[in-house]
Amino acid sequence: MSTPGDSREPPQGQQQAPLIEHLIELRMRLVRAVVVVLVVFLGLYAFANDIYSFVAEPLMALLPPGSQMIATEVASPFLAPFKLTLVVAVFIAIPFVLHQAWAFIAPGLYDNEKALAIPLLVSSIALFYAGAAFAYYVVFPLLFAFFTQTGPENVAVMTDINQYLNFVLKLFFAFGLAFEIPIATFLLILSGATSVQSLSQKRPYIFLGCFVIGMLLTPPDVVSQSLLALPMYLLYEVGLLFGRLVRKKREEKAAAEEQES
Repeated sequence: MSTPGDSREPPQGQQQAPLIEHLIELRMRLVRAVVVVLVVFLGLYAFANDIYSFVAEPLMALLPPGSQMIATEVASPFLAPFKLTLVVAVFIAIPFVLHQAWAFIAPGLYDNEKALAIPLLVSSIALFYAGAAFAYYVVFPLLFAFFTQTGPENVAVMTDINQYLNFVLKLFFAFGLAFEIPIATFLLILSGATSVQSLSQKRPYIFLGCFVIGMLLTPPDVVSQSLLALPMYLLYEVGLLFGRLVRKKREEKAAAEEQES
């Protein structure tokens, strides 16, 4: 017989069953995400060269007439569009992939956490897409104009397609992640890890840190670093603004509840 203070653990099978069920569900959702990425990739593969041409357009539009990109490796004409199409497939499938992740963790969340997590998830996806669009439509034209116009006159710009792809993908993900700063700032304030006042006092350090991050994530030139650092800082201010508004509403709600009680 067991006593009230008996702390014996339940049988091993009862402990392992929930873990096995969670692992099975995790595997199922990972398989779904991979299948969707592959389906999107197969649907886009026929347009792989067109997709690469679209991504290369900001540079091609600035090259002198008759100039073109080159391939310095034998397999580059095939591998570069293939790699880009796969990345685009993942990019398009991100909402579904994150939905699978959300469906896996949602049962363990409280109702108030679910109500907050859904807007954060949607806004995170939208901000990542906005960062990539900002890089393509704003940063690339300015950056490539600077690169193509500042070189020596006797040097012909003939960019390798694989090197160009690596360059633009790095910038796409750098700006996509940088645009997540409002979400990160908002969560830090909401969780109580820091306060609006504390973050406001650290503005000079944040401003300097944005340029350091821009230096690490972008090519070694002042233009691209500034084009990443300045939006990062502005987005940081946006996160502070929303954090301040939410904290104020929570304080007003708590004060109203105290008065009612």
